[in-house]
Amino acid sequence: MARIVVVDDAKFMRLTLTTILEKGNHEVVGEAENGIDAISIFDQLQPDLITMDITMPEMNGLDALKAIKKKAPQAKVIMCSAMGQQKMVVEAIEAGAKDFIVKPFEENRVLEAINRVLG
Repeated sequence: MARIVVVDDAKFMRLTLTTILEKGNHEVVGEAENGIDAISIFDQLQPDLITMDITMPEMNGLDALKAIKKKAPQAKVIMCSAMGQQKMVVEAIEAGAKDFIVKPFEENRVLEAINRVLG
């Protein structure tokens, strides 16, 4: 079981992901709706893993990913986005994301990605 923070500007998406993660016996220890809050919550909670939306207000997921990896190079972050665009995937992986999952979330794909990254 992992301690996970879910970051997405849409409450419905956070709820969907939390439900999937809890079914997979993981614990969602925190949530954020933008990159600024994500960095703050990461600092406070030191989770095992973060799921991070790319497109968010105030600070996007790529900038938050870069800030978190700069502070904590060992941080495990999985990016989430409705845009399965190659450029975004490549940029996120280059910035240190461990995997990339596309919305709408498929339960099996989400849990496979989480377990592989934590593995």
